Amino acid sequence: MKILIEQANRRLDVHRLAQHAVQVVDLAATLQQIAAPTFHEQQRAAYVERQFQQAGLADIMTDGTYNVYARMPGRDPRLPALMITAHTDTVFGPDVELTHGRDATTLYGPGIGDNCMGVAGMLGAIAVLQNSAITPDRDLWFVATTCEEGLGNLRGMRAAFERLKDRIGAVINIEGLAFGHIYHAGIAVKRLHITVRTSGGHSWLHFGRPSAIHVLMQLGARIAEVRPPQQPRTTYNIGLIDGGVSINTIAASASMWLDLRSEDTTALQALEREVRQVIRSSETSDAALDVEVVGERPAGSISPDHPLVRMAVDALETVGIKAILETGSTDGNIPLAAGYPAVTVGITRGGNAHRLDEFAEIGPVEPGMQQLMTLILAASHADAVWTTD
Repeated sequence: MKILIEQANRRLDVHRLAQHAVQVVDLAATLQQIAAPTFHEQQRAAYVERQFQQAGLADIMTDGTYNVYARMPGRDPRLPALMITAHTDTVFGPDVELTHGRDATTLYGPGIGDNCMGVAGMLGAIAVLQNSAITPDRDLWFVATTCEEGLGNLRGMRAAFERLKDRIGAVINIEGLAFGHIYHAGIAVKRLHITVRTSGGHSWLHFGRPSAIHVLMQLGARIAEVRPPQQPRTTYNIGLIDGGVSINTIAASASMWLDLRSEDTTALQALEREVRQVIRSSETSDAALDVEVVGERPAGSISPDHPLVRMAVDALETVGIKAILETGSTDGNIPLAAGYPAVTVGITRGGNAHRLDEFAEIGPVEPGMQQLMTLILAASHADAVWTTD
């Protein structure tokens, strides 16, 4: 793999990468000011589509989920294409003020790293290829996906993969703040919406009747006592609760949103069974409980020794970074679960993702773009290995 990486680096005009890094930072700042809540990514999708058009790419289109597609023709269109993706949506709702800031070293603002920097890196990769007059060995499909966050349930990537799976052989997914990390395995995820219903009533007149909120709190406390295995790593989180009418009303309805995760599908199934048993044992004649599956992400992986992973490791080594191999939940879950090679890589470092004070560092963007471009060129080489074996 090192030979492919060396060949890729020779094709890159590394002296111009500093200029491209500045453009990527500016693009990320522009994208951050375009609201893109999950399920409402239209405006950001329209911006990406314009960028694809200005770049003169082929087969540009936006689908019904607001995924945006474009193809850069390669030398040999008969080869399986390489798919390069970055999600456009953020965890922030339409009412969140998209405050932003910038100093000499850092960009600030909700969503700036996750995933404005990732989308900017994808757009920057197109500019690097074109300005360096590089024609890839195989077609490159660039896709800005939607519905990666929260209850989006990877809907965008599911649609994009279904559309392109017969044309592609591998996937490089970009997460803005993952520089130095390589995700080669997608963890299994199950998300449950648990609702409690009671008769409710007045807090004084009907004191003693079961409150849906009280039952829900007791249920949450029992779930919090569950101890999942450390190996394979398995976790849970009650992320949201809602319910009730007023402070002096016995709640007739309340619910929680429970996230279950594991590196192993069997371990996840065992955790879900245990949680469901806790739920069943909490139900009484006066308190009905309902469980709805609101999200399910499939697991999949490729070996750390897979050529695509080794290329990603070597690409980081060329910029002086020792790679950290990771498992996680990203758009990469979908191709991995289907048996396609996929890695998720980053553009820069930062912190406070999913918070209003999120930030992304400017300095690592240049080496981040170099490792991304090196990986793209190496992976698109006509002699690259494109199987999960």
